[in-house]
Amino acid sequence: MMLRGVAHGARDTFTLLLARSQYCNPGLKFLSLQTEVRNRSFLIHSTYTTDTKSREENKKTIESLYRLSVDVKKIRRLKEWVLLQEVAYVQEVASILQEMGADETAVASILERCPEAILRSPAEINAQRALWQLVCQNEKQLIKLIEQFPESFFTTGYHENQKANILFFQELGLKNNIITRFLTSAPNIFYNPVEKNKKVIETLQRNYLSLGGSDANMKVWILKLLSQNPFILLNTSTAIQENLEFLQKSDFSDHEVLQLLSKLKGFIFQLTPTTMQKSMLFSKNIFKCSDQELKELVLKCPALLYYSVPILEERLGGLLKEGISIAQIRDTPMVLELTTQIVQYRIKKLSALGYNIKSGSLESLNGTKKDFEVNYGKIQSKKERPMFNPVAPLNTQD
Repeated sequence: MMLRGVAHGARDTFTLLLARSQYCNPGLKFLSLQTEVRNRSFLIHSTYTTDTKSREENKKTIESLYRLSVDVKKIRRLKEWVLLQEVAYVQEVASILQEMGADETAVASILERCPEAILRSPAEINAQRALWQLVCQNEKQLIKLIEQFPESFFTTGYHENQKANILFFQELGLKNNIITRFLTSAPNIFYNPVEKNKKVIETLQRNYLSLGGSDANMKVWILKLLSQNPFILLNTSTAIQENLEFLQKSDFSDHEVLQLLSKLKGFIFQLTPTTMQKSMLFSKNIFKCSDQELKELVLKCPALLYYSVPILEERLGGLLKEGISIAQIRDTPMVLELTTQIVQYRIKKLSALGYNIKSGSLESLNGTKKDFEVNYGKIQSKKERPMFNPVAPLNTQD
């Protein structure tokens, strides 16, 4: 069972990953995993809050927090159960943080955001400190990470697993800055026994070679895949194998499967053959295309594979409501990677420039926020630039 605080750390993990992959949201096993983490947190939380109604706040804890300028009301509102515990290490935790370079404001902020930290013993915190120092350049970097991701740091369980996985990732060739990103944004992958993570990596390596990848490129491919989506390691080797076999049975060539894996950044491993089949059948019916044409559409826009039917329906409906035709969407299916809200915002901005999306190309809607702003700027400049007439007389003064 995961220790206290995992649920909130995991929730931040999902938020961060979705932000980085701005329009990718497979939303299938991620949600079930998040629910599982919440359930575990509830069970652990309940071990601390048994019969809390009849218990009082620990006055010594309250006084120590006040001396450190911590907003106790905030803790009381969000995680009052922490204040009810008989044993807490407020001053000890603060001293360790100060020793690492945190000032008074930083210490208060850390304890307000992650009050569970005061329930960790000095021995647990120092062990975690030594562990993270394996991948941090110095304590200045370490305390900065703790300030940003306190819940990840103060989840101190599975120490041996964490250490073994850090060493394994280093041996695999992942740079320390990538491993620190994993520790802060995807800490739960370190709770797996290292053998489990090794088995998943071996499955990926074996399939990469069997699909036609080369030994020379395999290491780079694996490291890139992990860097883009470390949550691959939360899957089983069997699930990975089943998803790859489904694509092959759907008449994607080995080369095309590899192409999809690269484009999907590993999100395919959060799916199932059943959900992929439903999404593909939905797209085939909507776009009225053959199996070969569907394959080409999926290769062009993997969103047709990893988004669930309800999400595809909602996004198609949003586009049609704006007057965009099915034919336009079929020509530029990547527009389905955007949420309805983003599409509406971009159409409104383009319309203000006189750009008619109904008769124009949907390419101007596509891409990340940065891509769109660049395209928007080009359209705006073109509209504002005066037409040059080479035969018009020049205005000159005699």
